[in-house]
Amino acid sequence: MSDDGKIDYAEVMRRLPHRYPFLLIDKAEDFVANTSIVGIKNVSHNEPFFPGHFPIDPVMPGVLIVEAMAQTGALLMSKTLDVSVEGKVIMFMSIDGVRFRKPARPGDQLRMEVKVIKARGDAFKFRGETFIDGKLAAEAEFMAMVVTVAEPAA
Repeated sequence: MSDDGKIDYAEVMRRLPHRYPFLLIDKAEDFVANTSIVGIKNVSHNEPFFPGHFPIDPVMPGVLIVEAMAQTGALLMSKTLDVSVEGKVIMFMSIDGVRFRKPARPGDQLRMEVKVIKARGDAFKFRGETFIDGKLAAEAEFMAMVVTVAEPAA
C-alpha cells in the first residue's frame, strides 16, 4: 500500500482468505487505520450468480452486497491489526439495520464506505454504506472479530 491509503488487488489477496467466486472486493482506497476504508467492487456480467438471479433482469443478491461490505471491514481490520491469514480468520459476528435502496446490476461499481463505530481488542463494530453512481444502494451495521483457526484432526 502506498501512503495515499490505496490497497491494490494483490494486497487484498494477501489480507483476505476469500477466493473466486467469493472474493467481493477488487481494491480499496481511503484506508485510515482504526477508522475507515472504502472498498471497490466492479460488478461484471460474468458474475456466477447472474444466470440464476435473474436471467431476464440480472440483479446482484443483496446478501452479497452485505458480504462485500463485511469483507471491506475485514480488510480494514486485517491492515489495522496486521492479522496474518495463517492460522487466523476474521469472522462476521452480527448484522443489524440492513436496508437495500438500489439494485446492483452488471456494469455497476459498488463503493463500500465502511467506518469503525467501536473497536475493542480483536472485535470491531462497523457502519457500512454501499453507493452506486453516488446513490445509496445498501446500508448496515455489522460486527466482526479475529478468530484462531483450529488445526484439522489427523
